[in-house]
Amino acid sequence: GGPSPTQYNAYAAFLLGLTDNTQKGLQYILATGREWQFGWYVADRWQVSQKLTVNVGLRYELYPLMTRAGYGIERYDPSTNLVYMGGRGNVPENAGISVSHKLFAPRLGIAYRLDDKTVIRTGYGINFDPIPFSRPLRGWYPLTVGSSQLAPNGFAAVSTLAQGMPEVVGPDVSTGIVPMQNTADERSPYTYIHRGYIQSWNFTIERKLPSNFLLSAGYVGTHSVHLLADNNLNNSVPGTGTAGLPYYKLYGRTASTLMWDGYLSSEYHSLQVAINRSFANGLLIKGAYTWSKAIDYTDDDGWASVSWNDPTQFQRNRATAGFDRTNVFQMAWVYDLPFGKGKKMLNSGPVAYAVGGWQLNGIMSAYTGTPFTVGGSAAIFNAVNNTQTANQVKPVVAKLGGIGPGQYYYDITAFAPVTTATYGNSGRDILRYPGIANCDLSLFKVIPIREKIQAQFRAEAFNVTNTAHFITTGGGSPFSSTNVSSGSFMQITSASGERQFRFGLRLQW
Repeated sequence: GGPSPTQYNAYAAFLLGLTDNTQKGLQYILATGREWQFGWYVADRWQVSQKLTVNVGLRYELYPLMTRAGYGIERYDPSTNLVYMGGRGNVPENAGISVSHKLFAPRLGIAYRLDDKTVIRTGYGINFDPIPFSRPLRGWYPLTVGSSQLAPNGFAAVSTLAQGMPEVVGPDVSTGIVPMQNTADERSPYTYIHRGYIQSWNFTIERKLPSNFLLSAGYVGTHSVHLLADNNLNNSVPGTGTAGLPYYKLYGRTASTLMWDGYLSSEYHSLQVAINRSFANGLLIKGAYTWSKAIDYTDDDGWASVSWNDPTQFQRNRATAGFDRTNVFQMAWVYDLPFGKGKKMLNSGPVAYAVGGWQLNGIMSAYTGTPFTVGGSAAIFNAVNNTQTANQVKPVVAKLGGIGPGQYYYDITAFAPVTTATYGNSGRDILRYPGIANCDLSLFKVIPIREKIQAQFRAEAFNVTNTAHFITTGGGSPFSSTNVSSGSFMQITSASGERQFRFGLRLQW
């Protein structure tokens, strides 16, 4: 478009050094964290018989509460709107926070040899999450303070560049008790921190097959407990907006209030099949297939947020994980072609030199697309720190498979915008992006030059079939929009992974 009628005012203000808003942040208190992590373990391997081997172990871990440069940790109390600064004034160094001292992690592994070609393996173990607390708990009020100034209207300036920004004044922390600022976001643990752990188990059968093949098939599962995440207590129900925030009603607080603890859990179950052929007679093969399901509340760990903080909707967060791929298949091979000197065919004369030393390599993969959520408009929704989704109005969402502008990959009539201040009835991660199939091939030839010198010619083709990968280059959504209120809803407009050829010559000595 053309120039804006007001853009010259902005340019003039720039030349005069006039600012319409200023923001400044200050590291008010040194946030250096110090943490110790201790671990002790015992393990034993018991050869019960020629066929049975048992491995047992027990690990004990201790994670003392972090400290900061001679002081302790901070804790926000939502019932009083006060921050307690550990080690200052009469506040104890731990600020009233305790950690678990019962972190025992057993391990058990059993291998049983049925015969010379078959082995059964099973195991179980627990691992605790070693995440340092310093990272998610750094930089919050009053460790970091800030200020912002806005002009009262579009014709006045806050200040000039020559005057600079007003000085940021921090709170008095000498007593160890600091009133919370209502516009400052805060993350804090409660008085007890649950450290997360993962239970892992498996049952696998391995069988040696003819022609140097090894086949394995097994069940692998995990269950994660007390995954650390944020629960934003300052959230409102639909239609209430800022006025409905519980801490706005109590204290006038509008900022996020992130209480950080081990709230969440996740599960993973899978069938895993692998076939491998060690390199022999010029051929190596490695293949794997996984059929799995992953369920969680959010896809990150440590200081993750959830889609619904509203306690009445919290269980809606539990759904298929955003990284879940039901089917994953991969196959790779290396094949020295049987031509040339020392090979079975065409192994003498000038022909042997021309056709010898060739190697064919390949990687083939195919996998299901990852899930995504169908979003809705937040305008009428007006629920702070909660997520709106679309209404699903058909029991089954048909996959139409359309590609490009004006074409729909899913049936858009299966969804409708929410027209009242209520939550949409569709859940998290209910549909999937398109799956991806890919094949890369390469052809190498070794060319001897002298006794210790050789050249290698390389011809490589990536995505040799030129199959479209409907995903952005960075791995994002291929859809122009997944929001039901958008005019480009469910239209795939991005693709990546076009076929590429690469040639090279390498000299080795």
